[in-house]
Amino acid sequence: MPSDADLAVYSQELSATAAEAARLVAADLRAAFRSGMNVEFKRDQHDPVTVHDRRAEEAISALLTTRVPGSSVVGEEDGAHEGSGDVTWYIDPIDGTANFARGLAFFCTSIGAVVDGRIVAGAVLDPMADHLFTADLSGAFLNGDRLRSAGVPDEAEAMLLTSYPSARDLATDGPVALERYGALVTEYGTVRRPGSAALSLSHVAAGWADASVGTAVSPWDICAGRLIVEQSGGSYHGFGGTGWNHPHFAARTPDLEPTALDQLVDALTASLP
Repeated sequence: MPSDADLAVYSQELSATAAEAARLVAADLRAAFRSGMNVEFKRDQHDPVTVHDRRAEEAISALLTTRVPGSSVVGEEDGAHEGSGDVTWYIDPIDGTANFARGLAFFCTSIGAVVDGRIVAGAVLDPMADHLFTADLSGAFLNGDRLRSAGVPDEAEAMLLTSYPSARDLATDGPVALERYGALVTEYGTVRRPGSAALSLSHVAAGWADASVGTAVSPWDICAGRLIVEQSGGSYHGFGGTGWNHPHFAARTPDLEPTALDQLVDALTASLP
């Protein structure tokens, strides 16, 4: 295991590599956007995939394992590939595929790096807005400029980005989930369901949103975004799992007083098996 000083430097190198890989596929995604495409489905109609997801992940994985030989890769589309090194990459080539496939410009490429069970680097690229969010152990950045999360203190004036309740939440909790969502709509000034966990987290880091909640997320959805929030000075609370990889999360700026948010997290935590 590298020393703290060596890991800090290494994290910057890994962040630069993640950014390079995200940039690699951006032009292809922009060219495909709103061009018309075939959409397939994985688990159900809420889980779409396109040829562009698979093509982008293949290109990203090839670059990462070339730049960092021996890397392991965990991707949304192509599963896990074990390497001999100490770095594991978590890749979502298009987080927000449903948006991408239908022409809604809220999607991103998300790449995170984990060393010895710790997230040390990440990049989230919004190819349509050309916003590159990156983080390493020295901080978080937007297009190279240091990022500091900030927002309003009062939930009545705040913006919340959430995927809750998902179809699975409704299947499990039914009317209770709708009541919880109704409480968020009532207490927050604005509630939006934009459809990309990684990009929503990045918006919290930038202070463009005050909070974000997600349930039943996968590690490639939140690996990079979590570090970007934390390194920007924001708060990230994962629950329902172990280590850094939790299936549920709540993130916020450091200024928000999260009364309704905390109530939702407590309710969701209490209902976990």
